[in-house]
Amino acid sequence: MNTGRKISLNLVLGIASELLSIILGIIVPRLILTSYGSETNGLLSSVTQIYSYVALLEAGIGTATIQALYKTLGKENKAATNAVLAATNRYYHRTGFLYLLAILLFSIIYPLVVSTDIPTITVVLVIIFNGIGSVINYFFQAKYFLLLQAEGKNYVQTALGMFTNVFKNIAKIVLMASGCNVVFVQAIAMFISMIQMIYITRYIKKNYSWIDLSVQPDFKAISQSKNVLVHQISGLIYNNTDSITLTIFCGLKIVSIYSMYTMLFGMISTALSTVSSSFIFSLGQTFHIDKKRFMKMYDAFELYYMTLVFALYSIANYFILPFMRLYTAGVSDINYIDKKLPLLFISISLLSCGRSAANQVINFAGHFKLTQNRAIAEAAINLVTSVVAVQFWGIYGVLIGTIAALLYRSNDIILYANRRILQRSVWMTYKRWVVNLTTFFLILCLNHFLNFNIDSYGKLFLICIPYTILTLIIFFTVSSLFERQIAKYTFRYILSKVIKNEIS
Repeated sequence: MNTGRKISLNLVLGIASELLSIILGIIVPRLILTSYGSETNGLLSSVTQIYSYVALLEAGIGTATIQALYKTLGKENKAATNAVLAATNRYYHRTGFLYLLAILLFSIIYPLVVSTDIPTITVVLVIIFNGIGSVINYFFQAKYFLLLQAEGKNYVQTALGMFTNVFKNIAKIVLMASGCNVVFVQAIAMFISMIQMIYITRYIKKNYSWIDLSVQPDFKAISQSKNVLVHQISGLIYNNTDSITLTIFCGLKIVSIYSMYTMLFGMISTALSTVSSSFIFSLGQTFHIDKKRFMKMYDAFELYYMTLVFALYSIANYFILPFMRLYTAGVSDINYIDKKLPLLFISISLLSCGRSAANQVINFAGHFKLTQNRAIAEAAINLVTSVVAVQFWGIYGVLIGTIAALLYRSNDIILYANRRILQRSVWMTYKRWVVNLTTFFLILCLNHFLNFNIDSYGKLFLICIPYTILTLIIFFTVSSLFERQIAKYTFRYILSKVIKNEIS
């Protein structure tokens, strides 16, 4: 299958999957709030965040494997690909039992350190059922998902995820509506998720019969996994420290507030990730075989990905509070409406997503060891600032801590990628930031003149459609006018790769 066809399938299925996830992601947390209360919602959110830390056992090897596979797949070297996968498989088997042990220890320690009215046995079982699925994935299918990502076949994983996601969430909705215990709901969801393991194993056997994990493993190809781990820890800290800090210092109800905003803004982040992952495989492979062509592709990707980031969060800024009022109506154990939170969350999202393109360049080049001290500095800034600031400003404090770390690291990533790897002036990237930030603040000012009375989901939907279309047109038009050569190149690229499906 050619590159254009893969990109098209990745985008179409990715967008469809994300729309479905948004719908289900709105319905299910609402039912959790109304069925079990804010404390249980906070528990589920807190457990999910902490499992991100347990996943550090795998962190590093995944990214290192994908970068190694970009090179072997780009050069169509099946022997080298097998050697990389064999090394990754050995690693997963060695650490899988540690993963299981970590889950069991977590289920014992968590109820002892977190104050809650939820029965201890409920907390323990929720933790176990949330984690066992990850262990199974770790042993059997994780390495195959890495192969599919590196080859640009995200659509396989997306279609499979869509299928299981629908059944899992329908089951949750039916069970919660029937008044079932939260433990039973989590257990059923776990068993449905295991369907993925059966399908992906059969798919690989049918379509990749040449894969042989018994060959001599190439541990050197993934030797930077320990350095990647440092970067993964940094990412986990600014993504998850907030929730854990709030759990310890502010309680599960505040965590519930945090999780609601994180959920909504996270949907946008996931949508952006879907768009990014649809193209990244092509950029990664091109980086290793044609640097000149890569530079053109990269500029187009950075320009329009950054524009999309700012546009979507500009839209979210206007609709987040009206939606939250409707969504949490009837939930009276804590107030979810706070005018300061959206801008703080959006600042974090812009800094995180806006640096994504430059960060991919570092990944492609394999400069994990050379940049690990910078990642450690980011983690330290976030952790220290959050723990101190939460004492004075609560939930605002942990968000400020994340912003402080991102201000340092996002600038560092942009400077490093442009100067050290791309060997060009950093002004090109900063210019795109300035243009998009200016457009963002202009729309923010114009929003003060829009006084829609959004008192129902129907009105919100009807207003959101034209507002979204107009905002996207404004952002993309402004960006294209400032960089016309890249706009022309992108238009030609879309015609050849997506519409005409021509082989690159």
